[in-house]
Formats: sequence, C-alpha cells, structure tokens
Amino acid sequence: MLRIGLIRERKTHPDQRVALTPKQCAFLQNRYTDLKIIVEPSLTRCFSDDEYRAEGIELSSDLSSCDILLGIKEVPVEHLLNDKTYFFFSHTKKKQPYNQPLMHALIEKRIRMVDYECLTYKDEQRILGFGLFAGIVGAHNGLMTYGKKNGHYWLPPAYEVKNYKELLASYEHLKLPNIKIVITGSGKVAAGVLDIFTQLDIESVEPADFLTHEYEYPVYTHLTGANLYARTDNDLFFRDDFHANPGAYKCLFSKYVNQADILMNGIYWEEGIARLFNKEDIKRNDWRLNVIADITCDVGGSVPINAGSTIIRDPAYGIDRTTLERTSPYQNSRNIIDIMAVDTLPNELPRDAADYFGLHLSKYIIPELFKEESDILIRASICEHGKLTKKYEYLADYAYTPDTPGP
Repeated sequence: MLRIGLIRERKTHPDQRVALTPKQCAFLQNRYTDLKIIVEPSLTRCFSDDEYRAEGIELSSDLSSCDILLGIKEVPVEHLLNDKTYFFFSHTKKKQPYNQPLMHALIEKRIRMVDYECLTYKDEQRILGFGLFAGIVGAHNGLMTYGKKNGHYWLPPAYEVKNYKELLASYEHLKLPNIKIVITGSGKVAAGVLDIFTQLDIESVEPADFLTHEYEYPVYTHLTGANLYARTDNDLFFRDDFHANPGAYKCLFSKYVNQADILMNGIYWEEGIARLFNKEDIKRNDWRLNVIADITCDVGGSVPINAGSTIIRDPAYGIDRTTLERTSPYQNSRNIIDIMAVDTLPNELPRDAADYFGLHLSKYIIPELFKEESDILIRASICEHGKLTKKYEYLADYAYTPDTPGP
C-alpha cells in the first residue's frame, strides 16, 4: 500500500494552494486500489477539511505513516520528517542563499527531495507548474497597476474574486485605452498572459510594426527567441546554442523601452543570461515604460530594477528613474516606474490553480510512483539517502556542511 500525505503549508504567509483537490484524491484512491491518501488538517487551505471528508478522504495530524509527502512551498526545517520522500518547490537548484539551511536539512534528514520544478521530459520540458495561473494573475495585476497609476480604469484585485470565472466577469464592461504592451517568454506564463489579452480584445502586432506604429486601440507584441536575443558575434539566434551558451547572446529588448507602456515579463532567467536592460537605462530621456509586471520575479534578475518581491495585498512599488530608489507606487508621474512583483501570483486564484496543478499531477506523475524505476522521478530527485544525486552534484558546496560525512 502506497501512502501519500498532503501536508499543511507552514511557510510565513501560508500558501492556500494544495497539490491535490478533494475530488482528485477520491478519483486517485478509486483508480489505484493500493493507494491511500491522508490529508493534514489546515485552516488556511483553499479547500476545507470538510470538503476532503465529504469525498471520503482521511484527515490526520500524524503523517508519519506516509511514504510520500506532497506540499507546495518550502517546508520549515523543524517540520521535515526523516527518511521520507517529499515533493514541493524547494527553490534550491540555483543555490538560493535563503534556502541553504533547508538544503542542509534535506541532506541531514536523508530525505528524497523531488522538486516539482525539476519534473521534466528528456528534452527538459517541464511537466508540472503553476505558470499558467501566474501568467493569468500577473497579466491582471499588471493591467490593474497601470489603471490605478494613471487613473484610466479600475480592476478588482484577483484575490477578491471567487474564481477565474468571476475574474473574467470583471472585464465585461472594461474598455482599455490605446496602450502598447510587450510580453516576453514562450512558456506557460506567457500562455496565461495571452489568455487574459484574448479576453480583453488586446490585438497582437508584429514586433517590427510595434516599433514603428502607434495605434488607436490596445495592442501587444510577443517577444521570444530571435526577437529577444542574438549572438554578440553574428546577430543570429539558435535556440539550442542559446540554452547551451547563454553568455554568448545579447538581449534586444532595449529598443522597446521607448515604444511600450507596459512590460509583462515571463522569461526564465538565471545568472549568465543577459538582462532585458541595464539599471541606468531607465534614466534615458526617451524611456516610456510606465509599468512592469515582473511575473517570473527574479529579484535583480531579468528586470534589474526589481528591488524585491511583494505580497498579494500590496503588489507594487515605484522605482524613481532619477535616483533608482524604491518609492510609493501609483503616482501619476512619468518619473516613477511601477513594479508589480508578487512572487505567489497563483495563490490569488488558489482553487483554480490547485485544480489545474492537481490534474496534471494525477495524470503524469502519480502513475510514475508505481513504476519500479521512473526516469522522470530520477531526473527530479535532488538528493536522497543523505547525498546529492549525480545530476545535482554541482550543488555540493551549497548542500554539504563541514560536518557532513563524505558523499
């Protein structure tokens, strides 16, 4: 009997999302007769304890009998159980300094850490994620910020509506001004942004036209691949080469900063990839960007003026173009750029996001748990038995403490 526990989220500002909804738990237990799911009670989860009970799912504060524990955000070190398999977003693969104590604990407690972000196919295409709803809520928040800053229109915060259906209902009588928007990225985040833009009748235009035309209606252009990066030596773009040698490429975004009112940033970024622009660029006399929705939210990353992530109820701050200092948002001033940098965007529509995530988890990952050996799970396992797995040995200086026995 395989026993799976759904853990309660304990990180500060508890996340309301969950890996499996009540109906998905019931479906899985009916489909797999040798599977038992136990839910840890929670007062903050978007699905109540009673909703799980109504589906015949057991609730217990003791998950020590479970083989696998499913969460969303990082588990506080003191709540990690020894010798278990955990699934959650660990935020350790980039050697994030703030999660080094968590990485040490995973090693010391001999935990098998299967990171959702690392669940991929052989070609590194991700299987699971909340990117679609990050894009949906990020697009909404970016437009909400622009409307509030410039006094053109009003939109409700996404967390105040019941679900995605009600979010769309808030657009029924909204007519946007003739703004110009740039979207970056080609993954699920961008797909979510495009979904909102379709609902709002924002028209798509080619990058070349975006750079040379003004419009009487709202438009966007979508920058990916060769429209966003080029090799520094020959101005060409080769996707495989870019992923293998990102340092050989420059970013082409700077020519859009004097043409766009809003940036919806959805690109994956890590050290070595060129930033969209330099901090000093915001002092340019022709700078036009008024609002940046940094949906992927890498602090100091692809958007170098991202000075820190924000919380759902206080989603934006301003950056003064003269001093580069952080200031109050929503000032109707061309000298202030508003940054929307919420790093838990899907949590504003938690039931919809959880349902979407759980559906893909049920379809593509749960079956892997019953295989004698799963390449998908092997690729996503950062550590187990007190050691880093071979793929993640590059984390050695980050993962091991001086007292850790030799790997």
